[in-house]
Amino acid sequence: MKRLALVLLVWAAPAAATVEGWPALFDVARVAGNDTLNIRSGPGTGHAILGRIEPDARGIEVIEMSRDGRWGRVNVGEGTGWAALAFLDRRPGQWHGAIPPLAACFGTEPFWRLETGAAWRMQTPEGTLFEAPAPALIGSPSHRGHFAGAAIAGGTAWTLSVINRHCSDGMSARRYGFEALLLRADTEPQLWSGCCTLAE
Repeated sequence: MKRLALVLLVWAAPAAATVEGWPALFDVARVAGNDTLNIRSGPGTGHAILGRIEPDARGIEVIEMSRDGRWGRVNVGEGTGWAALAFLDRRPGQWHGAIPPLAACFGTEPFWRLETGAAWRMQTPEGTLFEAPAPALIGSPSHRGHFAGAAIAGGTAWTLSVINRHCSDGMSARRYGFEALLLRADTEPQLWSGCCTLAE
């Protein structure tokens, strides 16, 4: 019996590793060049249209999937809406626990924004606090969806910790899928909290 349980555990491990992660990036597909993809107030064609996505749009961040798997929640305006997943192609490699391709992290009160592309660039209303080559994020081996990275700029260490869970910017009804903590570790340490997005 123990041997059977071990075999089942080993067999199930690869399957667990390929569970789709959310949020995720999608590209618009199968929409005519003279048409658009509607964003609706609810997951269904009977709901009001809140906005539209161009037929060639790429890198659309879908926060979560509807219960029936046919619609994806996206940010629109100061809130969120739903787009039909039949017209969105999911980019590969976005399984639960994979290192997320973050575009930026940000927060309010105080306001801050950290660009997390090829370089880390931290900005506040007062100006740029630092800029440094982007470090590689690493994932926790014991907690899927927990990530961290650290950069050194001007002798100061900056550490970004990210958790894959629902997050609000505190200023709108938009939703995000990553919560962030940014720590400046020096003689006057500071900690900023906020959300992260995959969308550029």
